Amino acid sequence: MIQPTNAFKDNLAQLPAIDGIERIDLVDGKGALVASIENKPGKQGSLAVYHYLRQVFGALDAKAAEHGLAVFAEHTADARNRPGAHPNVDRLLAIAAGGAALRIEVVAAA
Repeated sequence: MIQPTNAFKDNLAQLPAIDGIERIDLVDGKGALVASIENKPGKQGSLAVYHYLRQVFGALDAKAAEHGLAVFAEHTADARNRPGAHPNVDRLLAIAAGGAALRIEVVAAA
């Protein structure tokens, strides 16, 4: 597990590579798809964080969400001030605040 710094860029550099991942699907307890994070510009940072959380925690529960918020660093503070601006951070905030845990499914690139 990494020790997050106050800079997302530095934290991102410590995370495992996301090569070979097409997307990550987030699935609720009933098996319904809640969200997908695609491996494309503008989403790759979130993809890397969620992929890392799956490797370390196995699922997206409150403990994983808290750690993810630390990894997102300055983006977490911005998300708190501007709800909706960072939906992948907003999701972690909701789970850390007692929201339902999600399963993280990695979809490999074809």
